[in-house]
Amino acid sequence: MSTAGKSILMVDDDQEIRELLQTYLSRSGFQVHAEADGRGFRRALETTPCDLVILDVMLPDEDGFSLCRWVRQHPRQARVPIIMLTASSDEADRVIGLELGADDYLGKPFSPRELQARIKALLRRAEFGQAAPGSAVLAFDDWRLDTVSHRLFHRDGEEVMLSGADFALLKLFLDHPQQILDRDTIGNATRGREPMPLDRIVDMAVSRLRQRLRDTDKPPRLIRTVRGSGYLLAAHVCSAC
Repeated sequence: MSTAGKSILMVDDDQEIRELLQTYLSRSGFQVHAEADGRGFRRALETTPCDLVILDVMLPDEDGFSLCRWVRQHPRQARVPIIMLTASSDEADRVIGLELGADDYLGKPFSPRELQARIKALLRRAEFGQAAPGSAVLAFDDWRLDTVSHRLFHRDGEEVMLSGADFALLKLFLDHPQQILDRDTIGNATRGREPMPLDRIVDMAVSRLRQRLRDTDKPPRLIRTVRGSGYLLAAHVCSAC
């Protein structure tokens, strides 16, 4: 994937990290704009469209979680891929970030090379979702998903905002209805890497998607847990106009 012209907006209060990533990613053709606090990030996002966002969790004026929530509600940038930088030992930070709509996470300290690989994977996924011409709408249960615009609508007219990870997971289930998908399959399809041992990230991603689909019954009605095997979409899927 060509990185020429791809823009990244990042916020981190550590000057060394900002300068390191600006230098490293710029060498690969990215245009990198870095801010040191939430106020600067908000101002930059309003004035400069970007292709991907990197959010540090700990900032001097507000945390990355509130910024993630704000981006996902933004009228123009709601679907931009988001990577969160979190404390490597704090699983709670990772879970919260993913629940709020982040597409991926990376624990500190991290390798700039790994971060760049994550960035490229998310941008490839975003390009793939925008590449198909025309409109391809999939209908299931009370929902309709436009696979080109990534817009999800309920029968009552409500539109549900999907992050890139939400869309990738939902599309995976819609491509394989009534089939059991194990955690490795889900992890590889939605994040481009296998989950770490005992990692709860896949389970949290499924839980978040259930919330988006109002699938909150006990047990869930649409996305069912198959104990010891994985998850299954229990719905008929068809193409719609």
